[in-house]
Amino acid sequence: MIQFLLNQTVKMLENVDPNTTVLNWLRGSEHRCGSKEGCASGDCGACTVVIGRVDGEEICYDTANSCITLMSQLDGKQLLTIEDLSDGDKLHPVQQAMADCHASQCGFCTPGFVMSGFALQKASSAVGVDRHDIERSLAGNLCRCTGYRPIIEAMQQSCAAQPDKFTRTEAHTLAHLKSLQQPEMVELTKSNRCLLPKTLAQLAALYQQNPQARLLAGGTDLALVITQQYQTLPLIIGMNQVTELKTITVTESQIRIGAMATLQACLNELLPYIPAFSQALERFASPQIRNNGTLVGNLANASPIGDGAPMLLALGAVVELRCGDSTRLLPLNQFFLDYRKTALQPGEFISAVLINRESISPTFAAWKISKRMDDDISTVFGAFNLHLNEGIVVSAYLAFGGMAAIPARAKRAEQRLLGAQLNQQTLEQVCEALVDDFQPLSDFRGSGLYRLKIAQNLLKRLLLLHTEKHYALEVNNYVN
Repeated sequence: MIQFLLNQTVKMLENVDPNTTVLNWLRGSEHRCGSKEGCASGDCGACTVVIGRVDGEEICYDTANSCITLMSQLDGKQLLTIEDLSDGDKLHPVQQAMADCHASQCGFCTPGFVMSGFALQKASSAVGVDRHDIERSLAGNLCRCTGYRPIIEAMQQSCAAQPDKFTRTEAHTLAHLKSLQQPEMVELTKSNRCLLPKTLAQLAALYQQNPQARLLAGGTDLALVITQQYQTLPLIIGMNQVTELKTITVTESQIRIGAMATLQACLNELLPYIPAFSQALERFASPQIRNNGTLVGNLANASPIGDGAPMLLALGAVVELRCGDSTRLLPLNQFFLDYRKTALQPGEFISAVLINRESISPTFAAWKISKRMDDDISTVFGAFNLHLNEGIVVSAYLAFGGMAAIPARAKRAEQRLLGAQLNQQTLEQVCEALVDDFQPLSDFRGSGLYRLKIAQNLLKRLLLLHTEKHYALEVNNYVN
């Protein structure tokens, strides 16, 4: 049985199919129709809700796409929808600002924008926001008719508003959420099953006993099997109750990222150590996806266009694999075997990814090429980790996504760089070698020739990055 708060009402659910999305439950069982289904894939933001979770002695409010969030992921949390925001007859400051600024037209996307604005207001109450913060927070919400100027104006107005009813009741809500924490493993059953282990040992034992089960981390990719492919998952093992897997640990020699560390947590915590990594993650999908999706999950689904894999390959990362009581370490460049195929054995899962800090170049760069800046999938993603000694390349890691059936390093191009000066002549040789490294396929995101040219152009940008004249202009690691 799962337990959570729907606003301030305790919900205790046992007889619900674990394949049920939060959106379908809200609209079907609770008759809350404010959250809309626009895409069923987490792309448009019309279904955005806010999930409150205990973070020490505070409540952290995160946006989520309810169309790809499964019910089991609510256990021990608070679910807020557009219906919860008003205070009696008084609109919430975000709702009032949307009305004052004429920021709604057809209204279909408006509830999602309001919920993203609510989460932004909560996160910014102590520090304030600027336009970039607003645009970043709304990157996962698409408007089809109004235009974004009045919506941004509404967010600017609402973030300057006075505390709301949720601020006044936060202490009560926090105590309520803590009382809902269940020490024992939780099971959700109706035709299909979902198990929610509490410890890493429980998780490992369950998965070893049930290797046919599907592991649920953030669910931002797995849920598409249900909502887009219309398949049913008979047995799910949820990982989001395993606290041990949520940590990111940084020592003098190593960065260890747990399997349940979200993309947003990685973005925040890796910024002092690998700035380009965090900056690239700002363009990873949307806030709603980053709040729930995990970096390790991005590796495990083995997509050839996942943004995390090229960066970790360029950093020489190692994955920690767990099966039962056994653990083994595997270099990430040996993990991907073929399209959507990995070196994981039955009952084995990634428990962490490890980065040797000595391998991180101060000029590490990661660039994403996609059809739009935000909330889009890469056509090509390049990550570059070079170490130079008096102008000579002593180590070179060049990794790409979108260039082959798996994310991969450009081994021949790396060899051309080793022992050479990073200059125009070397660059031309490296670009030629790239033709032998990859023969990319053509699809609706770009032709093979386009992808190859883009990859070569990223190498040219790499040269500019290492040229003193251009370094200051290039260090922000963005492709405009």
